Amino acid sequence: MEKNVEEKVIKPPIKRVTSGKIFKPSKAFLHKNLFRAAFLAVIFWLTVVLGFIGASFLGAVVEPESIPNAIQHINTWIFPINFWAIVINLVWLIPVLIFIPFEFRSIEYSVKAETGETMPEIYVKRGVFTITRKHVPFRTITNISSRAGLFDRLFGIGSVHIETAGYSGSNQTGPEVKLEGIVFYEEVRDFILNELRKFKAPYVIGTEVVPRIEEPVPKTEGLDDEILITLREIRDILKTQKKHK
Repeated sequence: MEKNVEEKVIKPPIKRVTSGKIFKPSKAFLHKNLFRAAFLAVIFWLTVVLGFIGASFLGAVVEPESIPNAIQHINTWIFPINFWAIVINLVWLIPVLIFIPFEFRSIEYSVKAETGETMPEIYVKRGVFTITRKHVPFRTITNISSRAGLFDRLFGIGSVHIETAGYSGSNQTGPEVKLEGIVFYEEVRDFILNELRKFKAPYVIGTEVVPRIEEPVPKTEGLDDEILITLREIRDILKTQKKHK
């Protein structure tokens, strides 16, 4: 007899996020950073070795009779080049591999005030030698986006990038706050957007267009409504000219 097997959809642990409690990035984020460092070391080693071999044969393209000399040159120097490429790699790779786990343990996130007594905010803490704590109130957020690069997709994680009005208006590039190494990053992004829509009415994202709402002309004794309308039109024209300057 065939048994009906019900498929169970395992949802990400978004409950801890919506409760406002502190949560940490996934361990896949640690593995990704370790893998990326090792990958860069391999790329550096291949670039040095293959670059040396290619440069040795470069003269043989013009003068084919110099190929034996190029081969002899490679046989003479390939071991020292390979040795020093590995040494240089180890000089920077070992400290980086030691530092990455400490940095991973220092990261903490929160996307809502736990008690509800303070302004809703996004909280990010990270740092080993210098500990940085950022509090980004919801009222200052101007843009939210999610990102999953090549290594992120390889390890099944992503990040949420958050920009604020003051930060984007300065000469800084990139997002002000990044929630990195999250398995359920899309759910976190959607949760923040939903909270923003409650906090800001309306909250505009993407290509949404919010029609302008004209304020009613106040009734004031001694002033004609037409004069007030004309003054308002002049004010709008002056604002438009300032924006185009």
